[in-house]
Amino acid sequence: MSLFLLLLLVAVVLGAVGLAAEGLFYLFVIGVLVLVADLVLAGVLLGRRRRPAR
Repeated sequence: MSLFLLLLLVAVVLGAVGLAAEGLFYLFVIGVLVLVADLVLAGVLLGRRRRPAR
């Protein structure tokens, strides 16, 4: 869970800096990619927990 929150924070910071600073649009793109990777990670982790125990 802490990895999810850390990656979410990094994505928001990179996105904000990328949009605020001129010429640093690539930081915004990297922030979006980190956000997508974070959502995939969360989906994989939640998918593992939903399986019933035998």
